[in-house]
Amino acid sequence: MEPESGASTSRNRSQLSWVNLSRNLLLAYQSLGVVYGDLSTSPLYVYTSTFKGKLQIHPDEETIFGAFSLIFWTLTLIPLLKYVFILLSADDNGEGGTFALYSLLCRHAKFNLLPSQQAADEELSSYKYGPSSQAVAVASSPLKRFLEKHKRLRTVLLVVVLFGACMVIGDGVLTPAISVLASVSGLQNTEAKLTHGELVLIACTILVGLFALQHYGTQKVAFVFAPIVIIWLVSIFSVGLYNIIRWNPKIVRAISPHYIIKFFIKTGKEGWISLGGILLCITGTEAMFADLGHFTALSIRLAFTIVIYPCLIVQYMGQAAFLSKNLKSVHNSFYDSIPGAIFWPVFVIATLAAIVGSQAAITATFSIIKQCHALGCFPRVKIVHTSKHMFGQIYIPEINWILMILTLAVTVGFQDTTLIGNAYGLDCMAVMFVTTFLMALVIIFVWQKSVLIAAMFFLFFWLIEGVYLSAAFIKVHQGGWVPLVLSFFFMIIMYVWHYGTRRKYSYDLRNKVSLKWLIGLGPSLGIVRVPGIGLIYSELATGVPAIFSHFVTNLPAFHKVMIFVCVKSVPVPHVPPEERFLIGRVCPKPYRMYRCIVRYGYKDIQRDDGDFENHLIQSIAEFIQMEAVEQPQFSSSETSLHDGRMAVISTRSLESTSSLIVSEHEDVGVDDDDIPSRPITLQQLKSTFDNDNTQVRRRRVRFQLPNDNGSNRAAREELLDLIQAKESGVAYIMGHSYVKARKSSSFLKKLVIDIGYSFLRKNCRSPAVALNIPHISLIEVGMIYYV
Repeated sequence: MEPESGASTSRNRSQLSWVNLSRNLLLAYQSLGVVYGDLSTSPLYVYTSTFKGKLQIHPDEETIFGAFSLIFWTLTLIPLLKYVFILLSADDNGEGGTFALYSLLCRHAKFNLLPSQQAADEELSSYKYGPSSQAVAVASSPLKRFLEKHKRLRTVLLVVVLFGACMVIGDGVLTPAISVLASVSGLQNTEAKLTHGELVLIACTILVGLFALQHYGTQKVAFVFAPIVIIWLVSIFSVGLYNIIRWNPKIVRAISPHYIIKFFIKTGKEGWISLGGILLCITGTEAMFADLGHFTALSIRLAFTIVIYPCLIVQYMGQAAFLSKNLKSVHNSFYDSIPGAIFWPVFVIATLAAIVGSQAAITATFSIIKQCHALGCFPRVKIVHTSKHMFGQIYIPEINWILMILTLAVTVGFQDTTLIGNAYGLDCMAVMFVTTFLMALVIIFVWQKSVLIAAMFFLFFWLIEGVYLSAAFIKVHQGGWVPLVLSFFFMIIMYVWHYGTRRKYSYDLRNKVSLKWLIGLGPSLGIVRVPGIGLIYSELATGVPAIFSHFVTNLPAFHKVMIFVCVKSVPVPHVPPEERFLIGRVCPKPYRMYRCIVRYGYKDIQRDDGDFENHLIQSIAEFIQMEAVEQPQFSSSETSLHDGRMAVISTRSLESTSSLIVSEHEDVGVDDDDIPSRPITLQQLKSTFDNDNTQVRRRRVRFQLPNDNGSNRAAREELLDLIQAKESGVAYIMGHSYVKARKSSSFLKKLVIDIGYSFLRKNCRSPAVALNIPHISLIEVGMIYYV
């Protein structure tokens, strides 16, 4: 029996390995259309940008060979070595990108600047991702203690991360401009002989169409993305191989780095400046790491090493072979190197591939802005989910039209791929520079390697990227200023929003209502307690916000059940639904006051599924029942755990283990007559609203207590009060705040708060809209914050 059992285990392992390999091969195929659209279209403009300027005085075979050798080793060292073999291993629960590295650092060292963080957040399953061995050694690291001690250094780290994010936003502007303009430039080689202005007009028309179709989402056309890129890769590989054989097979020798030395000896300063064009061969590389969450590290590695890398090397080698014998074609090397018989098919597929690459950059921009908002560094914007099946596919209307205007301005303003390439190269290299810096910190604090290894990684890649970045900075006056201006503009927005938000949070923290004062008022709080549930929204994770006292001071009545709700972000990419809700008490049981903290990761999307109220009621019911079972020794007057003990309530297991009986039916308005606690006038108003707004009707959930089975009497009474309050209605209370600088503040602070922050608050989405709060149930409390 033992040999049979061993054979069965071996077969199961082989089947599992085959299934895993098949899955990764399928993901590798899909990644071609999402990840590599930008990188694979770089051959359209690399040589043209490289040989623009004074390098044209060295138009000979040796210079061409040297340029190709630089391209070969750049593609080998940065995309292949740095990203494929190193960075793809630094994922955060399967997610990649600048924010993933920052999130890892925040969890393994106290670098986090997000407000309202709690010790309970560290119990999240996704929070503990990464190596945990040798934790004591890392904890005692002098470098770690030094960085944690100085808040300014942590602020600098956040600024570096946001600078990288701003450069990614700039990428969303420049990628469509250079890709589409470079693809349509092939029309200059046709019999039509279009003028430069007509080419720009065609490019702008394609760009307008591209941005206008964004609201449909990429999932509607995603299935054709991968085939387009595959056809494109096959085309450039075939053309490159043809040119190598047809024009100059000796180009293979240029793989030797000896040609790089000869290149710089001959060209000198002009060769160094030309590196601003060479670096365009790796634009789009960051997408391999940033889009890791949609695929797997193995699938991206397979796609690059087996398909992308060979195709690009052969194409660049073929172009170099063609140019070595056709030096006058350097201004339009890609299209000139295409055999006339297949020009039009290649032109069409080049244009489609450019659109695919542009789409990926635009989608990445939407994603990075969502993550900046989660960090409290970007104003609230409307986020539309474009796919019910593919997670993370979002569309942000305001950002989409801003990107379109900026892209058209760059295209019309420069009308030249070389000038746009100068801006594009600086943008992409700055992002890589930031990534290298963060990765060095990850090696120390997350991977727990020695500082020497991190220093070797840091110095090796910063030396390479620093040379390219210095060449890109030389061209600041030739278009390179664009990403700097764009990043400065978005950094100002992020800084003003982050500063204003933190000042407002600090005000709330200082002006919390005293818990002892509340308890001293008794269960009625000295006001009239009316039927229903009041959800008081605040950014505070502990304590009672000032808006509550402000409300009851002006209107001395409140709901019988009060729930203080805090929706916050934690430094993990995703919070599992079963760990999203933290439930606790604010005052003793007779007060019927609870706290609910709703936690989201920086990549989580708050969906308007209409079930938040029901999940919340069920979660509180579970908390009441759990508390009755676990702590029968505490009396109702015990205050030692008030506003301290919080419990994670799983939303997935509520249906099977709920303390309440749940029944559902359509909310058509007539069932409100069965609720005696709701006034007749309110029932009539709600029925009128429902008749006029049929599109907002949702299923109605009714809760009932099960038959008494010996459960705690006090808990049963509390559950009954909760059900009756739910049937009476739920109101949402939020602060409608006005933030102003104190009169004693400096001029700069008044400028930031009274003008900058105030302008952003007035022109962004309101908190109620961002949190999907029904307008008919919303009560706003006006407050002025003097910060």
